[in-house]
Amino acid sequence: MDEVLLRSLTPSVLTVLVRRGADFAAAEDAVQEALVEALRTWPAGPPRDAKGWLVTVAWRKFLDQARADAARRRREDRVEEEPAPGPVPAVDDTLQLYFLCAHPSLTPGSAVALTLRAVGGLTTRQIAQAYLVPEATMAQRISRAKRTVAGVPFDRPGDVATVLRVLYLVFNEGYCGDVDLAAEAIRLTRQLAARIDHPEVAGLLALMLLHHARRAARIAPDGSLVPLAEQDRDRWDTALIAEGVGILRAALAHDRLGEFQAQAAIAALHADAPTAEETDWPQIVEWYDELTRLTDSPIVRLNRAVAVGQAHGPRAGLAALTALDASLPRHAAVAAYLHERDGDLATAARLYAEAARKAPNLAERDHLTRQAARLNTRRRL
Repeated sequence: MDEVLLRSLTPSVLTVLVRRGADFAAAEDAVQEALVEALRTWPAGPPRDAKGWLVTVAWRKFLDQARADAARRRREDRVEEEPAPGPVPAVDDTLQLYFLCAHPSLTPGSAVALTLRAVGGLTTRQIAQAYLVPEATMAQRISRAKRTVAGVPFDRPGDVATVLRVLYLVFNEGYCGDVDLAAEAIRLTRQLAARIDHPEVAGLLALMLLHHARRAARIAPDGSLVPLAEQDRDRWDTALIAEGVGILRAALAHDRLGEFQAQAAIAALHADAPTAEETDWPQIVEWYDELTRLTDSPIVRLNRAVAVGQAHGPRAGLAALTALDASLPRHAAVAAYLHERDGDLATAARLYAEAARKAPNLAERDHLTRQAARLNTRRRL
């Protein structure tokens, strides 16, 4: 059973039902039922036309739901009779489905969940496992999201930037449970890039590929985090790096720079360096300057301070850090790193310990705690 094929067909099947008159929530439920039926029956003999089979079964499920619900009798009167089996129209509204699932009225968490369900074809159980919440909680979240977008016209123009932010949120969740969300985000972004010629879509895809290429080197055998400078670069996926760089170059050629292209350019410079010592930090600072101009994000300025510290010395990095709010996430960790490079081990150890207490996850907390312990041991020697 090719589950990837099923997930790739989900958005186009859903849009066929919506175009035929089904409301989004009912259509999405019907498609999920059809996917379950496919998982049950296809191993014994998959159909020649997988999409046509899914459309036929999902449409029947929708009609059954409509007829069984007395409150929808008026809708049932408007529903056309079941179409005769045959080729499915080639119209593909997947792009509009992306826009609908990333509607501005949804919270980021709801938009991510709905995108994974409706566009990604994941089950509620899989999404709940990925986010470490009970399945009932995720089901409620998805149901609320579907109700929120139920009245939104399907053909209303959408916001590409919002869709990209949702996909980036999916990617940053990484891996948990039986679904690799980073790989799923890359698959969905590839799908989006095939449907829209937009440099920022390409920029996001390049950024994902370049980050994903380093994945195998990020975690040590004992489960601890491996900082970028200490990673075994022989374990980086050179094919993904080459693909990401090629996509980025094509995007930059449009001369319509956006934040994801700028982030991808920074990632490409890291990927291009044979060793950490050979990293082109001055050029990375220049790209952070561009990114700051595009976003004016405090987090971008925080990362820029690290790059400045590498390019022009730790005191220059600390000077850049003084203009930022100390309550920013990872501010203490950056300050600790720069103070260590400047030789102030006592301050660095204290800040590493402070950063560990504020760490957003266990792996990062353990890494920062080890850094504090390492410096305290050095000071006692």
